[in-house]
Amino acid sequence: MASKLLRAVVLGPPGSGKGTVCQRIAESFGLQHLSSGHFLRENIRAKSEVGVLAKQYLERGLLVPDHVITSVMMMELEKKQSQHWLLDGFPRTLMQAEALDRICELDLVISLNIPFETLKDRLSARWIHPASGRVYNMEFNPPHVHGIDDITGEPLIQREDDKPDAVAARLRKYKDAAKPVIELYKSRGVLHSFSGTETNKIWPYVYTLVSSKIRPVSSKEAD
Repeated sequence: MASKLLRAVVLGPPGSGKGTVCQRIAESFGLQHLSSGHFLRENIRAKSEVGVLAKQYLERGLLVPDHVITSVMMMELEKKQSQHWLLDGFPRTLMQAEALDRICELDLVISLNIPFETLKDRLSARWIHPASGRVYNMEFNPPHVHGIDDITGEPLIQREDDKPDAVAARLRKYKDAAKPVIELYKSRGVLHSFSGTETNKIWPYVYTLVSSKIRPVSSKEAD
């Protein structure tokens, strides 16, 4: 197995279980889990220049533009040059993928293919705690008290774009932006796609793939 630092990405539409898969890979293989959503929230909390800019877009219900997300992620990746890492939520567009190209070469890109109906059901049942980004699903991961965050006791919200009417448009938008990114990594031979409706059934295959690139830190496989 190569001793070089592993550079990996997990791609997947909203509701695909991408965050859960990333968390499991990070824990099993000792990779730094770098989430674009997490870094955006940190910058907003810290009132940094990009955080203030991102907040203006989010408050208007708009997507944060490419150049803002890219500058947040480039700053974070600068700090992680000596570590194995796994990107979650970045790159989402060809422009972001090209920016990433300028600083590193990816070894592994995992793409999660989940049926449209499954994504629609998951997203419509999804509620979040805005300050932390914690996600609950009313069907298979509900909070202890309905509508309340388990840890802080603060109210949960349903994002406008998780409401049933908005979900289909959101998934189409993701697919259009992601298609050239997927094609790019496919042409380089680093893309591995996994299809299914349950994260627990996809996970053993993902684990086996990542094991071929880097040694696990624990023998924990699918729980």
